[in-house]
Amino acid sequence: MIRTAPDLFSYPRYWAECYGTAKFLPTTRKEMDALGWDSCDIILVTGDAYVDHPSFGMAVMGRLLEAQGYRVGIIDQPDWRSAEPFKELGKPNLYFGVTAGNMDSMINRYTADLRIRHDDAYTPGGEGGKRPNRAVIVYSQRCKEAYNDVPVVIGGIEASLRRIAQYDYWSDKVRRSVLIDSTADILLYGNAERAIVDLTRKLADGTPLEELTDIRGTVVIRNAPPAGYVEVDSTRVDWPGHIDKIPNPYEYLPEKGEGKDEGESAEKGKNSADDVQPLRIIPEPLKGKQRLPEKTYIRLPSFEKVEKDPVLYAHASRVLHLESNPHNARALIQKHGKREIWVNPAPIPLETPEMDGVFGLPYQRIPHPKYGKQRIPAYDMIRFSINIMRGCFGGCTFCSITEHEGRIIQSRSHESILNEIEEIRDKVPGFTGAISDLGGPTSNMYKLNCNDPEIQASCRKLSCVYPTICQNLNTDHSPTTQLYRKARKLDGVHTISISSGLRYDLAVEDPEYVRELVTYHVGGLLKIAPEHSEEGTLSKMMKPGMGTYDAFKKMFDKFSKEAGKKQYLSPYFIGAHPGCEDSDMVSLAQWLKKNEFKVDQVQTFYPSPMSLATAMYHSDRNPLKKVTYKSEKLYTPKNDEQRKLHKALMRYHDPENWSMLRGALKDMGRADLIGDGPNQLVPEEEKEQNAKRNSNRPAKPGKTARGGQWSGSTPKARVDDSPSKRGNGKRPASGKGGSFKNNGTSAKRAAGSGSAPAAKKGKPGKKKQQRSVKRG
Repeated sequence: MIRTAPDLFSYPRYWAECYGTAKFLPTTRKEMDALGWDSCDIILVTGDAYVDHPSFGMAVMGRLLEAQGYRVGIIDQPDWRSAEPFKELGKPNLYFGVTAGNMDSMINRYTADLRIRHDDAYTPGGEGGKRPNRAVIVYSQRCKEAYNDVPVVIGGIEASLRRIAQYDYWSDKVRRSVLIDSTADILLYGNAERAIVDLTRKLADGTPLEELTDIRGTVVIRNAPPAGYVEVDSTRVDWPGHIDKIPNPYEYLPEKGEGKDEGESAEKGKNSADDVQPLRIIPEPLKGKQRLPEKTYIRLPSFEKVEKDPVLYAHASRVLHLESNPHNARALIQKHGKREIWVNPAPIPLETPEMDGVFGLPYQRIPHPKYGKQRIPAYDMIRFSINIMRGCFGGCTFCSITEHEGRIIQSRSHESILNEIEEIRDKVPGFTGAISDLGGPTSNMYKLNCNDPEIQASCRKLSCVYPTICQNLNTDHSPTTQLYRKARKLDGVHTISISSGLRYDLAVEDPEYVRELVTYHVGGLLKIAPEHSEEGTLSKMMKPGMGTYDAFKKMFDKFSKEAGKKQYLSPYFIGAHPGCEDSDMVSLAQWLKKNEFKVDQVQTFYPSPMSLATAMYHSDRNPLKKVTYKSEKLYTPKNDEQRKLHKALMRYHDPENWSMLRGALKDMGRADLIGDGPNQLVPEEEKEQNAKRNSNRPAKPGKTARGGQWSGSTPKARVDDSPSKRGNGKRPASGKGGSFKNNGTSAKRAAGSGSAPAAKKGKPGKKKQQRSVKRG
């Protein structure tokens, strides 16, 4: 069924629209007074500096609510050590909206080696430590402390990826839904424009918050399932061979003589959303044998189960991802103690006019003036770039974009994008004629969607491009090509660069697009992401094989030559991904050397909340397939030595790694790769000293390549509010397993972060002890 929603801008405006549009949303009482406000209707609390730009979530939500007629204030990067900063703007009339910011606060603060980052791209001056760990939890609790009778609404990437029980890399355990730990009242997930407008409108109309339990894109806490629903029981993975029916634990069977006042009791309880009514429960294996009614939810294994059972965790992760299409997803429910986490289906994607409306709001496109001349690195990176679309149907298992933005691509119109380019030209200080990016999560998914809306509405595939491109996917890049041509003709614009990552398996389907891109929009280097060279690892990532890379490189080189340009590909790679054996990394190192790539920044896998690869990491099972206790176990490099080895193999050319690599290669039975030959990775030991003596001399650089998932640094130590030791993860010295003998050290982890600017390496020195965050 194709589902629709009312236009985002079709609702009647709130009475406070009479105050007009603020140049900047107020951040102090003085600014409120200047606007003539006696109070705010909504106060947004964010872990980022306030930049009034459509790339910053708090600005988008604030301007959208302002366009609906509400008075919106912003408390940015408050001191969380007391509740006083959360009273800066007074008591909001409707609610506090809380977000950690554009990045997850833990990923923002720690590398995947669990080293503290000493900078923060979203803070004035790039200063680190201006937001707490688990910022959504801390901010929410402080809002409750400031005004305990004001509802708290949480959202943004940090809340979105923690909407159900989730594996937490930093404490190496499964944590409860952030909605419970934060003590908030409701959670909005994904790009929540529809949800926040609907929620705010109903609260403003006087609807009690406890009655707002069915808004799409929201998560609420219930005492029991709602009345009138059918439950699909997905709490286990191994079922008996024959199932007809299982007892309904919610069904009340009256004793003899009871039931005379059934009508009266039903009338008495029908107004309570949490009253338990008799339900029909369908075991998971039987759900495909009958047509499920509209009112159906899926019961996930409880928090208490997934906390202790990694196999059930992997199963729950698989179910969550299969229930992500807004047109066919069922609600999910997960028990946490005596409470139920109820996850409503995802919001209906925005149509093009709605996307245009969101990006056309009156943003100033600069940071708030209170920061003076302090630079905000994340703003510097995007101030001349334009987001042309949302969503990603790639389904890469290590990435959380799909879990947050969805698989259905939402695109802006050409007119809207061109208007934004002209606005940048006319409005943004420092513009010299160069647009740094026309992109999004992926640069070349603009306007690409399913050819048949009915098929799209019924599809549950995790990816439209893996293992091969779906025959129903539109791969015509001509709307993107035409957009590039129009943008180049604008007065005052001399360069349009494409900096977002390119999905090259899609690009090869449209040679004309590749020609246009290579001829006019590549500034010497083009970022692409093969992520690995070996099929076994790529299959766990849901990435195409290297044959597609070779086809694209051939096309890229051909069109670069025709354009008279010397241009290069800058590929990204990931080590230590779940399912990646040491032998796979040796093969990747050989591929890098054969292709003359010398990786500078190297990456190892960073288990971000809710991703499928994180479920693999935690459970050692593959949730891309049906999960059972008999499922084949994956090998995942987890201990410090294994992850160091994977980094070192990607930097085979670095003399600092040669000693380690010689020992590892010998243990793996690959001593044939030690020597000076063209197919060998590291020199013999006696030649290392000469190399180190000459290490200060300039060397001829290889081709540029970069690490894959996110940016990383040298392993240091585990840091968390709940430190824990990890198993040794010892593997036999063979061609497949971890080749290091374990010395009993705790697992320290490795690698970096992703959809934000790379962080600098942490300064050496003693690490400060991290204090735990008190949970609600």
